[in-house]
Amino acid sequence: MVLVGASGAGKSTWAAARFRADEVVSSDALRGVVGSGPHDLDASADAFDLLERIVAARLGRGLTTVVDTLGLDDTRRTAWLGAAHAAGLPAVAVLFDTPPDLCRARNRERDRPVPAQVITGQLRKAATIATMLDHEGWDAVHRLTDAGRAAESAPQRTVGSTTRSTEERRSSQGLRFVLQVGRFPWGEDPTAWLTGIATAADQAGFAGLALMDHLIQIPQVGRAWEPIPEPWVTLGLLAGLDTRLELGTLVTPVTFRPPGITAKAAATLDALTGGRAFVGVGAGWWAREHAAYGVPFPPAPERLDALADAIETMRALWAPGTKAAGGLPETTSYPRPAHDIPIVVGGSGERTLRIGARLADAVNVRTELVDRAITAVRGTDVKVTVLDLPTIGRDRDDTWARVERLRGGTKASSYAERTHAGTATQQRDRYGALAERGVDTVFVAIADLESADDVDRIAPIVT
Repeated sequence: MVLVGASGAGKSTWAAARFRADEVVSSDALRGVVGSGPHDLDASADAFDLLERIVAARLGRGLTTVVDTLGLDDTRRTAWLGAAHAAGLPAVAVLFDTPPDLCRARNRERDRPVPAQVITGQLRKAATIATMLDHEGWDAVHRLTDAGRAAESAPQRTVGSTTRSTEERRSSQGLRFVLQVGRFPWGEDPTAWLTGIATAADQAGFAGLALMDHLIQIPQVGRAWEPIPEPWVTLGLLAGLDTRLELGTLVTPVTFRPPGITAKAAATLDALTGGRAFVGVGAGWWAREHAAYGVPFPPAPERLDALADAIETMRALWAPGTKAAGGLPETTSYPRPAHDIPIVVGGSGERTLRIGARLADAVNVRTELVDRAITAVRGTDVKVTVLDLPTIGRDRDDTWARVERLRGGTKASSYAERTHAGTATQQRDRYGALAERGVDTVFVAIADLESADDVDRIAPIVT
């Protein structure tokens, strides 16, 4: 039996769970015998010399032999196949189809990781080898996906006691719900308020929590002297909680920070949470906050150019290896993200949606513009997400009382219509219609989010 897969694919763990130690001939183990340790690449030549002699001796005696190497060398692999058949033994290839991100993560945990450019080459080779195995003459070829052995071989990433769940949180309607927080009435204890909201969102079943990114509170939400915290610092606090929440911004204007700095913050957040970060980005729109903080606010066409460039720059910095890319002379950015960080482009303009459809993982629009977004991404794998700003009451009377408190100078009936005022059950009917139209995720922001009790009030929408 010849195991085939890149470094970190889980071959050794899989073999150890199924065969006696004497039956497994491992190049890593032999490096430990003739070198300083299992990952002493300088000892590879001597280790493989021993491996070939051990394999030949075992086959000559008709013994079960599991060859635990990369298995990616066509010449060596077919030689072992021929030797098995010459000895009258069946020959089996086991191909490990492990996600590249997981291979890289496991590799990073080693005392002496395989160089990034080397593991990239291994992954590229592994991705194309299945067809070759089918034509080499093996008696059987088994292809193992990571899901089939995750419990026994996947290393768990932890932050305190937090582990990343592989199960995606979706409602019975197939939607993901993310709580978007834009108001921060935290009183005298900001930390307690923030952690209470996040913990309640996690317990209610929300898939994630997003923070609005502004330098001054926007007039649509509150008054200029109300708190609006820096989001990436705040997300760092939430990363330390024992939750399953995905964490990110909705959205970060590309005018606020060089894209490399945003990429660095997001990669760090992703590493700390074991792969639960996302990045919402947009072109920026509010001139006042830029002027107040001395941040340049170029014309819209230039900001949209910067949006496209920012996405390419972030992806280049998150990619494996260090090379010139995305207009950068080098892409030296560590820690690497723990997974492929999703990018959500926020905005409903025609060019914004084109950029999102071409470069992002999702586009985000207000609920009433969902048809425009669906049209823009048609024929792509880009998902449609919506930002919804509902008024949600426990019953009809409670809903109307909330409308009265929140409407300000707006006519009550107009405010109720604009915010789709209703109970959680009525909101679910509306969200079900969005799911049928192809919406993947709903970012929910309520104007009266005062405490964790308000999260509990709206929790039925995520069931």
